Amino acid sequence: MDWSSSDLAVVRSCWNYFEREEEFRNWIIHVAGATRLWNPAELMLRTIHKSYLGDLEKCGIPIVPTAFIYRCQPQSLRAALETTRWTQFVVKPAVSAASYKTRRFATGQLQEAQKFLDDILLERDAMVQRFLPRVAEGGEIDLNYIDGELTHGVVKHPRFKDDLESVSEAFQPTNEQRAVANRVMATVHEPWLYGRVDLMQTDEGQWVLSELELIEPSLFLLQHPPALDRFVRALVRLSRRSVF
Repeated sequence: MDWSSSDLAVVRSCWNYFEREEEFRNWIIHVAGATRLWNPAELMLRTIHKSYLGDLEKCGIPIVPTAFIYRCQPQSLRAALETTRWTQFVVKPAVSAASYKTRRFATGQLQEAQKFLDDILLERDAMVQRFLPRVAEGGEIDLNYIDGELTHGVVKHPRFKDDLESVSEAFQPTNEQRAVANRVMATVHEPWLYGRVDLMQTDEGQWVLSELELIEPSLFLLQHPPALDRFVRALVRLSRRSVF
């Protein structure tokens, strides 16, 4: 593909990028050098590895309690959990999508969880997150942003071991959910076309960030047609610009 022949390139459905991370990073850089890429390259490159969650936490954003375990600095799961007092936790890769190698464990399953973690570390970094019971009851809240506006939310129920995705109808978020999501998006200083803020609720009722999706999020446009109209209008406007 000669990307220089395109006025605009919009990333939407590269849901297997985590399987070929280095190639995907190189592709982003290549295309961004040939045409206008949305979302911008720097945003996508920065959020491929979920260590960005730690950066956001340092900026005051409440996140799902998370510990990272790096291939270059291997650590036992027992050591990672030593001070957390988590009775249930989720182990998954730090670069992943669509519940790839994502499993929930309890403290009585440390040996099995360690084996699962070791399998991940053979090829990539990993992360361990506290399992929030309210997610099993009420799901994860996904809030969708298009062209500077929070258009709608959906409830997405958790899935493990490549379960099928279960998504609610569209809804308008509460003031509390909107406030947290807006704080998250305010940390993004580069221009952006679309984004999704995924929130979970703690036992104490606080909404915390699960993921900030700026690469390839499903925006659940079928659930809310006005969001699709807004997306199309934004694409038309961007395609008419002569510069980025």
